[in-house]
Amino acid sequence: MKRYLPDEKATMTLAAEVYAALPDALAGWTLLMSGELGVGKSTFARAFIRAAGHEGIVPSPTYTLVEPYSLPSGNIYHVDLYRVADEEELRYLGWSELDDGFRLVEWPDRARSLGDEADLALELRYEGDARSATLTGLSERGTALIQKIN
Repeated sequence: MKRYLPDEKATMTLAAEVYAALPDALAGWTLLMSGELGVGKSTFARAFIRAAGHEGIVPSPTYTLVEPYSLPSGNIYHVDLYRVADEEELRYLGWSELDDGFRLVEWPDRARSLGDEADLALELRYEGDARSATLTGLSERGTALIQKIN
């Protein structure tokens, strides 16, 4: 699924649509977000977390690596792998313990094996002054979710 994003609001709308299409149980889902610096990955993540009901600030996990959110709909983990140098570091992050919630992962190229267990991939790109988003299903349920959005 490809979508043109003329402004930040369009990115936020897409995030809310993705959240709304999810089943009630968020556990075990993984969405991988890729794109250049400043293209809107954190904007998407913030809007997704707010769509899930979080009302406070949503800081970037660039330094903490994982920001957890315990919400009525379930746990959401905003993960930023920008500072991860080796895939082995995921073990020290407690990656396997995050499967009780929805994992939003920025910079998944730092841990290529994540694609094997992920459900969705979101690639954001610059298009002049705007952006574009390509949402791809990586699992059967991810593909079904995209069909639901369309």
